[in-house]
Amino acid sequence: MARWNKIKAWDYRRCNLALSLYLDGWGSMKRRVIEMIEAHGHSLVTAQHDTTFEFTKEENLTAKGDCILAVRASKGARDLSKEFKKLATRNGSRIVIMISVDGVTETAEGRGCASLTFAHETDIVARRSLFTCGRTAMIRSSKAAGDFSRALIRKLAKPGAIVQITMVAEF
Repeated sequence: MARWNKIKAWDYRRCNLALSLYLDGWGSMKRRVIEMIEAHGHSLVTAQHDTTFEFTKEENLTAKGDCILAVRASKGARDLSKEFKKLATRNGSRIVIMISVDGVTETAEGRGCASLTFAHETDIVARRSLFTCGRTAMIRSSKAAGDFSRALIRKLAKPGAIVQITMVAEF
């Protein structure tokens, strides 16, 4: 977390401005909670999975992990704030995940639901489906790993890359 605090204030403001512009279309939403996560790239990031994408606190990645976008994340599902979990577990809540690395930013949006438990210690998973487990943080995702641009994936595949993940829950 200390590294996140060292990120230039300009980057943080730019990220928040982009999120505000993206979310302003949701005028009927009343409450918003934002989670900031720092993670790292890995040379084995391929992002080819067609139903999920994931961030993990684990340091290593194998070729089988084709849904994993970043490793060494500062938070797993269990570490997300109580406020975030409270909003995300309301049926009808909206969740947005913004991924930024080396000047490239992409966003996926989906839904929360009452069956989200946020119990997993190391992983955060977004799913296109309605399936939930302790790792799931978002269902009905607009994107899976394979839908992110190859420009973003090339940057995520650099071991030294610092990945900024912003998760927003609104209801």
